[in-house]
Amino acid sequence: MIGHLRGRVFEKHPNRLIIDVAGVGYDVLVPLSTFYTCGDPGSELSLRIHTHVREDQLALYGFATPLELAMFERLIAVSGIGPKLALAVLSGIETRELVGAIQRNDRARLTAIPGVGKKTAERICVELRDRLPKAIEAAGAPASPADALRDDLASALVNLGYHRQAIDKAIDKLMPASADARFEDLLRLALKDLSRG
Repeated sequence: MIGHLRGRVFEKHPNRLIIDVAGVGYDVLVPLSTFYTCGDPGSELSLRIHTHVREDQLALYGFATPLELAMFERLIAVSGIGPKLALAVLSGIETRELVGAIQRNDRARLTAIPGVGKKTAERICVELRDRLPKAIEAAGAPASPADALRDDLASALVNLGYHRQAIDKAIDKLMPASADARFEDLLRLALKDLSRG
């Protein structure tokens, strides 16, 4: 089994990388979060790997962080969730937010992910709530003041009745340019953006 790859990015496509390791190209499926952090072709890369073996297929799934890999492995243990859907889940929600949604039993947040219906969201919450190791639960806490600010904004906007996907888009527009902005200012800007859309 392959558990780790270090090499250079040979080719890069959303959800798929080819990594050159000593002249051998490994085709690795990745979530969007890993895709965005891996650099351009030619750059060095180190990924944690989950090797998925079926009688008709051998597939490699790569992750930039141990938390992504741990959540992927827990998701594919949920009945009805295969590697493809698990990758879609990790591409549709930031890993720490996924941990938080499971802990809060936030099915509405999970069903906002493309491909996840009500029954799947319910199974994820029920089957994973007690199976998150302490290390993953600790990682579910906001990693930085920016993460905490993002969570506060999202919570306020959900309470005001806005749809979660629209909220995420509005916050994504605001956050990169506003590292030291105040909550009140960002909330006002997000409301302005949401009222247009």
